[in-house]
Amino acid sequence: MSFQDRAQHQISQLDKELSKYPTLNNFERQTSVPKVYMVLGLGVLYFFLIFFNIAGEFLVNTAGFVIPAYYSLNALFSSGKADDTQWLTYWVTYAFLTVFESAINAVYWFPFYYTFKFVLVLWMALPQTGGAVIVFRSLIQPVFSRFFAETGTGSTSTNLRSQADQAAGKSI
Repeated sequence: MSFQDRAQHQISQLDKELSKYPTLNNFERQTSVPKVYMVLGLGVLYFFLIFFNIAGEFLVNTAGFVIPAYYSLNALFSSGKADDTQWLTYWVTYAFLTVFESAINAVYWFPFYYTFKFVLVLWMALPQTGGAVIVFRSLIQPVFSRFFAETGTGSTSTNLRSQADQAAGKSI
């Protein structure tokens, strides 16, 4: 299968997925512009603006908040727990990324910072990639797991209080 055939297959899959949205179908009827080309064009424009840092911070933060917020709300209204865990993991990971970013003032140190952050945020947010879980298990969990270990003796706040009291030389 050639590259052109694979690209055409992906475009047809995207077109089928976009057909679920009546607004896009109406747009296609009114303008005679295929909805898949309009969505791809907007995506390329969005990436172009981020790449050249034209409102890069706003656009990356919008992608980091709006898309995951939609899926998080969807997860809260579903009965399954797997999607809840996935989105909770995303939000914890995104919060650590944001705090780390502001602490080191990353935008001034790294060229094309928002381009890299945009790719990272998409990778973390997309359920197909599982990026947030990878970042959480690789970086955050090893550092904080000792404070949140499951001991079966009570809540996390009780465990933290007893550890703090032990460190201060008090016994409970």
